[in-house]
This record gives sequence, structure tokens and C-alpha cells, in this order.
Amino acid sequence: MKVPKPMKVPKPMKVAVVTGGARGIGLGIARCLAGEGFDLAICGRRERGEVAGSLEELESRGARTLYVRADVAEQAARQRLIAAVRQEFGRLDVLVNNAGMAPRQRKDLLEATEESFEEVLRTNLQGPYFLTQACALWMIEQRTTASAWNGCIVNISSMSATVASTNRGEYCISKAGVSMATNLWAARLGEFGIPVYEVRPGVIKTDMTSAVEARYSDLIEHGLTIEPRWGTPDDVGRVVAALARGDLPYCTGTVVNVDGGLTVARL
Repeated sequence: MKVPKPMKVPKPMKVAVVTGGARGIGLGIARCLAGEGFDLAICGRRERGEVAGSLEELESRGARTLYVRADVAEQAARQRLIAAVRQEFGRLDVLVNNAGMAPRQRKDLLEATEESFEEVLRTNLQGPYFLTQACALWMIEQRTTASAWNGCIVNISSMSATVASTNRGEYCISKAGVSMATNLWAARLGEFGIPVYEVRPGVIKTDMTSAVEARYSDLIEHGLTIEPRWGTPDDVGRVVAALARGDLPYCTGTVVNVDGGLTVARL
């Protein structure tokens, strides 16, 4: 009598939340994570119909996708996002804090308004900080009930965390805050084996940088970056995918610059 081979039970797909994952750098990240076999929860401010093309692209790469219209600056929206991920997937393995905004108007430090400062800091720093808190509590819950679970948190900051732009000070301060938040969460979550990383993009070609394309193309041509080209969303995405795969063990708190060498000190 031939003994039948035991059936292979497929492993459950890992799930990544990517805020702002339907455009620009966030879409590049989501694309690369889909290629690594992650299911994806994407949030953003736009209506679902406006991001349908991005979601279809991610699904064509094999990812099951969930889109939640949610502004990370709002507490109720963050709670709604987490609840939707719990209901749809029942698990969370990777959080990518990518959503962010530039000031609506670039203004010199001597002219900047408190309203702009508060809006940018709420979106770029306060929102991700407390979304991390909510996701970390869920990750700790998973870790304590399933020892084989592993995941990570990735914060997308910017070269502006260390490079001063005096006509968008609120943006620079928000990204510097993200850097400290990475250190804080790495220190706090170390005991649970949850690494936290920071990825710092430089000049990345997206629809959001199209208004300054001519200026930065000229700067790049004249040596702004060591690698003489614009960065792409997929350049950032490949780094995040490596972190999500666990390719950088024993490196929690690490900063990865994706800037073509822009921030390398040179004479």
C-alpha cells in the first residue's frame, strides 16, 4: 500500500503596513515588498478610486492588498487603520512609516507660521510616533503568543534630518525627530526582539519632486551626488525589502542612507 505524502500546508503570507504606499517612494516600497511575498495594507489621504491603478499593480505582483483612507495625523484614522488590518489579515509583521508632507508653502525661518509647523509635525512626526506605539503593542502581543513570529519597523526619514534647508525648517525638524524616534523605539523594543530601522532618502524622482526637477538635475550634473543620477522609489524600496527580510540582523537602530552619496563629506 502506497503511503500518501503529507500535504504541505502553505505558510501564511506576512503582512506589511505602508503608510502613503500608493504613490512615490511609498509605492516603490510597496512594490518591492510585494515582490518579496508580503500582503499589503496601504493607507493614504486620497479616495480609493484615485489609487486604483497602484493597487492593481501591487496585486499583479501577487500581493493581497487592503486600502484604508486614513490620515496618519489623526488619532481616529490611525485606530481605524489598525482595526481594518486586524479584520482583513489578522496579523502584522512590518510597519513602514513612510507618509509625510512638505510645508504647503516654503517660507524662510523668519517668516514661517506656527500653523505650518504644527501641520507638518503632526503628519511627519506625531502621527508616525503614535502609529508605531499602536503597532508595537500588537507586535509584542504576536511575539509573546508565537515565538516564531518576527518582524520589524522601518521609518522613512530624509537627508533633511541632517541637511539644513532654511526655507522649510519645519520639515527638517520633523525628520530629525523621526531619527530620534527610531533610536527611542529601537531601545524600547529590543527586549522583544523587534528591530527598528531608519531609511534616509536623498533626491528621489517622484511626482512630488517634479516641480524642482530642472534645478536638481542641474545640481546632480555638477556633482551634488557621488552617483551622478536621481534616486528612484525602487532604490528605497529595495533597501526596505532587505530590512523586512531580516537581511540586517543585529543592526537595530541603524540608519541607511539612500542618497547616492549626497551626504558624504567631500573637499
